[in-house]
Amino acid sequence: MNFFGLYKSTLEMKSERNLILYIACSLDGFIAKQNDDLSFLSMVEEPGEDYGYHDFIDSIDCVLIGRKTYEWVMNQVSVFPHSNKETYVITRKPRPSIGNIQFYTGSLKDLVFKLKAREGKHIFVDGGAELVNALLKENLIDEFIISIIPVLLGNGLSLFKSDSFEIPMKLISTKQFNKGLVQLHYKRMLT
Repeated sequence: MNFFGLYKSTLEMKSERNLILYIACSLDGFIAKQNDDLSFLSMVEEPGEDYGYHDFIDSIDCVLIGRKTYEWVMNQVSVFPHSNKETYVITRKPRPSIGNIQFYTGSLKDLVFKLKAREGKHIFVDGGAELVNALLKENLIDEFIISIIPVLLGNGLSLFKSDSFEIPMKLISTKQFNKGLVQLHYKRMLT
């Protein structure tokens, strides 16, 4: 086994800090309609139901988010919702940090290994699709919590891009909710 393999193996054994994708999509796999329209998500809104989001957010202390998703969020709100957590906006263009928010232009693999080597809670992948697929190509996402919204959109922004990777998964849980949302929780199987 080479040094990188040994380092990766040791890191996986030592760390219980997982990189978790927590996201919603349509039944046909779209995270947004054309023009970043997320209105389909409102069809499952129910007073008092957050689909486990609050508990999930309590289990993380770090956020990875793509630049386009970050900018979309910031066009909707005045304060970044996770500004109290260490946040890395993955971008190609360097920018100065804003409080806990760092604009990261380096290697995703290096960043994830650095974060997982530290003590802490889990790491949240907050989208978008470009970041998710870059992490998938490197086989870096440990867990997937995907909420399926009961609608077929036909087109839009696809969560998973067709590519040449295969990642075996183990089903951890499924949850069904009143409004038809189904939440799937998978863990990547270590090979």
